[in-house]
Formats: sequence, structure tokens, C-alpha cells
Amino acid sequence: MTTAQPTDTAAAACGRRRFLAIAGAATGVALLPGGPQAQAGSVEPCVWRGVALGARASIRVLHPDPAEARRLVGLAVREIERLEAIFSLYRPDSAVVALNRAGRLPDPPIELVELLARAGEISRASGGAFDVTVQPLWQRYRDHFAEPGADRLPVVSDLLPLVDWRGVGVEPREIAFARPGMAVTLNGIAQGYVTDRVAAVLRRNGVERMLLDLGETRTVGDRGAGRPWRVGVADPTDPARSLATLECFERAVASSGGYGTVFDPAGRYGHLIDPRTGRTAPVLRGTTVAAPDATLADALSTAFSLMDRNEIRAVVRQIGGVDVYRLSSGQVARIV
Repeated sequence: MTTAQPTDTAAAACGRRRFLAIAGAATGVALLPGGPQAQAGSVEPCVWRGVALGARASIRVLHPDPAEARRLVGLAVREIERLEAIFSLYRPDSAVVALNRAGRLPDPPIELVELLARAGEISRASGGAFDVTVQPLWQRYRDHFAEPGADRLPVVSDLLPLVDWRGVGVEPREIAFARPGMAVTLNGIAQGYVTDRVAAVLRRNGVERMLLDLGETRTVGDRGAGRPWRVGVADPTDPARSLATLECFERAVASSGGYGTVFDPAGRYGHLIDPRTGRTAPVLRGTTVAAPDATLADALSTAFSLMDRNEIRAVVRQIGGVDVYRLSSGQVARIV
């Protein structure tokens, strides 16, 4: 965790990740009772740290009743675990694994229906730059570079017909693929969706101020005395260095880029694959998106990492309420 101060004019307020450093009421220290963290007004934060969907995660709740705050954080953690059982690619009993295995899923969980429907909307808006059916390409890259001595890009032309978000039929009674061999990954949107669901659970139970970092970041209310939450955006080439700070109130922030995971030992080919071409995004470039909800921020940060500036601006004009920053060569530039 790093409290990042703005380092250039690209630092901006996002009131209108994954490499994100969260700056709450403390500077680089754990939020423990009695510490300097208890500066968020007169309320001491209740903090949970763990893992959600394979990423380090934290929940920070400001509530006047410590016992009730702990109970509510427990509710939030159970919600994370419930949703992970639906969306995970690594649990053999998850709904997504069952869908990919059979090509169809009768009586799907309503959350999977909702998320795939939202994913389809963002795919349409981004011209296919965001596409959950990219999973066959990801598997080809992974298997190719697992072979000893592999140093060239794999052949993927045979898989491109399987990558098409329009080939996912989403209905309340069944989700089905149009073609054999299709598969989905929700890694570019599920963390944001889980973040939004956890925020909704806490809000329904009376929490008015919180900071969630469940792979993507969501702020609700303020961090005390009307002060905004502060989200530091780290340098993709040097995660210990913060490039900018976003001051956020009722806002979600997500960052994506090819730097997160690389396939080859030389670090040339990152995990972010363009579903339209089968090629990977530039490894040392990142994109940060601030949006009204974490689902949208998560998916758009993925899509925008694969798009040029004019394409990004066109999508933002269509959707509205989104701020976009490009991170490259140690600099942050606001695109829109």
C-alpha cells in the first residue's frame, strides 16, 4: 500500500486497477486498532485482508459500531466466496468451468446471466475489443509457451472463428455457445462485478463509507471529514513508484495492461490478448479507467488497453461518465 501524491499534471480528481496502490487514512501501514489509521473522523476502520478471485484483496469499512462492522465484513467475505464459486476458472465445480466443458449451462446462476449480459453490452460498445470468448486464445498462448524453447508467437488463425461474443447465447433458462470449442473467461470483468456486489451488500446493511480493493477498486462515501478516498496509480515498469493520485468519491478505478502476467521468459508477450487479431497488448503500457461502477471500469480498462486513443474517445462519448489515463514510459496522460 502506498500513499501516492500527484507527480505531474495528469494526477486528477475522479469525482465527475492490477497495479493500483490504495491510499486511505494511513501511509503504508496495516489498519490496526489504535494506530494512526483512526483518523477517519471519529470512526476507526474495520479492515479485512485476503484473496478474491486469485488476487490480493481488502475491505475497509467505516462504521460506528465495531462489532457490527466485523459482522458486516463477514457478510461481504461470504459474498465473495459465493460469487467465486460461480465465476472461477480454477474451481472444477464452478458454473463457468461447467459451461466451458459442456458448451451449455441449463438453469445458470442469475449472477452469471447478469454478468454475461453486461459483458455483451461492453463488447458491442467497444467493437469487440472486450470479449469474454478470448479464452481459447489464452489457452493456446499458455500451452505454446509451456513448451521448452518456445520463443515465437503461436499460430492462432484457426482459433479466431471461436472468438466472438455474439456466439454466446444468454437466457435465464440456459447459456449456450454457438460453436463447439468456444470458451469464456471472466477475468477481465468478474473482479469488478464482485466488487460492485460486495458494495451493494454492505450498503443494504447500512454501511455508508467504504473502500474496496477486490482486484478492482470501489469507493463509497468519504474517508472522514468529507475527505475523498485517494487511489494511487503505479508505474507498470516499477510498481513501487506511483505516477499519479486520483481522489475518488462514489467512484470505481481499474487498471489493465500486458505487464500483469507474461507468457514467455523474455517478457515480450503479455496476458492481455486482442480478441480481434489474436495478438498481445504492449507489455509496458497500462490503461487506468475511472467509472461509476467497478464492472464497467474493469471491462473498459481491458478493452482500452487494446485500442488507440481515437477509438477510446469514441467509446467514452457513447458511454459517458468515464475518465481514461494511458500509462507508458513512466508518464501518465489523460486520454479523455
